[in-house]
Amino acid sequence: MCDTCGCSSEGGAVLCKPGDASWHVHLHGHDDSGHGHGGHHHHADESHAHHAGGRKVAMEQDVLLHNNLLAERNRGYFDARNIFALNFLSSPGSGKTTLLEKTIPMIGSDFPVSVIEGDQQTMRDAERIDALGVPVLQVNTGTGCHLDAQMIQRAVKEMDIADRSLLCIENVGNLVCPALFDLGEALKVVVISVTEGDDKPLKYPTMFHEADVCILNKIDLLPYVPFDAVQCRENAMNVNHHLAWFELSASTGEGVDAWVAWLKAAMNRS
Repeated sequence: MCDTCGCSSEGGAVLCKPGDASWHVHLHGHDDSGHGHGGHHHHADESHAHHAGGRKVAMEQDVLLHNNLLAERNRGYFDARNIFALNFLSSPGSGKTTLLEKTIPMIGSDFPVSVIEGDQQTMRDAERIDALGVPVLQVNTGTGCHLDAQMIQRAVKEMDIADRSLLCIENVGNLVCPALFDLGEALKVVVISVTEGDDKPLKYPTMFHEADVCILNKIDLLPYVPFDAVQCRENAMNVNHHLAWFELSASTGEGVDAWVAWLKAAMNRS
């Protein structure tokens, strides 16, 4: 059990390649820091459960510190090779994968693109990205609720990521725990949809405070749902007035051009 978020990672994460059922790597080897399964995989035995809150706070700080050290290693590697890494975050069903399916072909003419997919189970999203003809690796976290820096480190080692390229990391669908774990990315992109409620930024402020970009997806459904896009943007900006804000429909393509133009400009500046 992880003391940071309460999720279980007893089975460890697994790397998988689409189209190759025989290829997988289990991520539960110890690293040289002695922290076992990376920054996230600290387990509490029955005796730990009886310790006071101070003990849990210390363990949480230890988990996040170790993760952040690994994230800085990832960031140094990405910077050295001019790999622009985006961490896509959202609740389940907001349309992250559809957004990637729309974005990747529009970026691919200017920059090579690679993708790391994070889900608890299945290869479904990785198979969708694989159909686009770009390198993709699936990280199945089992009962874990987020990706961590060591998972990304191990995944990158298994991939042939080009220099001066875009790396898209699609995190596990969850607006809570992934906000706490730095992966070494250049930017955090939080995706919400008009079917979720315009008060999401107020309910999950840590995620929106940590994000650099907010994408409001599924705007084609605005005529059919009780969602106030202006109020949602205001709520998000009240939490984090530095957010870059985009409204689009990944399904119809409306508004995607502006998002892709902004992304290309950000990559060229990096």
